[in-house]
Amino acid sequence: MQYEVRFCSHCAGALQWLTVAEDSGEVQRLRCASCGWTHWNNPTPVLAAIVEHEGRVLLARNAAWPEKVFGLITGFMEAGESPEDGIAREVLEETGLVVQSHQLIGAYEFLRMNQVIIAYHVEATGQVKLSPELLEYRLVAPEKVQCWPAGTGQALATWLRSRGHEPEFIDFWRREENQQPA
Repeated sequence: MQYEVRFCSHCAGALQWLTVAEDSGEVQRLRCASCGWTHWNNPTPVLAAIVEHEGRVLLARNAAWPEKVFGLITGFMEAGESPEDGIAREVLEETGLVVQSHQLIGAYEFLRMNQVIIAYHVEATGQVKLSPELLEYRLVAPEKVQCWPAGTGQALATWLRSRGHEPEFIDFWRREENQQPA
């Protein structure tokens, strides 16, 4: 969920859009007119895992998503952890699986949520036990996985191409545009 920052975290003054001169030229920044503090609104790093379990890709359905919508395992990186440690933690927390290996797929924009997705392919072992935020999962053969045209769907497409599979894109969001996975 995004929120709008309205007040300075340093002096509680009202923030305003101000034109400021920077090395790249004049830009609009949300700044405190009282103390000069800037709210940068930088993207949040989000970790995503293409979880390979017993030769198949694990896709999960978030409790907030419609019945037929499944996506990758995702979560926020925590302070003090590396992306690799974070992805292993997220996979364990959300699926009960233990990551045995990981490979960086790439970084992908998710502008709608002001996020940068850092995607990994992970091989994991164990028995799937979903966290309460996930309602169900599917294990899908890589050649049968369908991608979506945003965020983690692009990472999945990159991974499929690296495995010699041309991704098939579906757009199941036309009817529920505000319920996209990352």
